[in-house]
Amino acid sequence: MNPITQHIPRLETERLILRAPSETDLDADAEFFASDAAKYVGGPLRRDEVWRVIALHFGHWALRGYGYWSVDEKDTGTYVGRIGLWFPEGWPEPEVGWTLMTHATGKGYATEAALAARAYAYDVLGWDTAISLIDPDNDASKAVAKRLDAELDYHYEHPKFGTTEIWRHPAPADLVNGGMEAYA
Repeated sequence: MNPITQHIPRLETERLILRAPSETDLDADAEFFASDAAKYVGGPLRRDEVWRVIALHFGHWALRGYGYWSVDEKDTGTYVGRIGLWFPEGWPEPEVGWTLMTHATGKGYATEAALAARAYAYDVLGWDTAISLIDPDNDASKAVAKRLDAELDYHYEHPKFGTTEIWRHPAPADLVNGGMEAYA
C-alpha cells in the first residue's frame, strides 16, 4: 500500500465515498481540465500538468495532514470530482473546496461531500473557521457555498487568479448538524 494513501482517511456520505487521490483519476481529470469548465480552477491544463496536480494533492496531504479527497459515487464507483481541505502557502485561510467533473454537476454532490469535509475539518482537525475561495463569476460554486450556509465575507487579490471572493463558513458552534454524524 502507498504510505501516503494509508494515512488519508476514507469518508462516506449517503451517496459518496471520499477516498485518497489516485493516478487512476487522471483520465477523467485530464478530460475535465482540457475543457472550458476548468476555467475557475486553474484550467485549461495539459494532461502532463493534470498529472502534476494529482501529485500536488498528495504533497498537500503529506505536508499538512489533510487535503482534497477524490470522490466516487457509492452505487456506481464513478469518479465525480475532488473535494476537501486546502491551505497551501500563500492562501489567505484554510479552505473547504470542490471541483466536480461536468457529468456530476447539479446532483448535490459538491454540497454533500463538502459537508463531510467541513465536519472532518472541525471535528477531527479542530478548525474553528473555514473559507471557500470563489471566482466572482462562478455562480455554481457560490450556490454551493450558500447551501453550506457560507456567506460572502471579503474580496481577496489572488496573485494568479486576481480578485476572488472569500465565503466564510459557519463556525463549528454555529452548526446544528455539523458533527461527526454528518459523514458517519
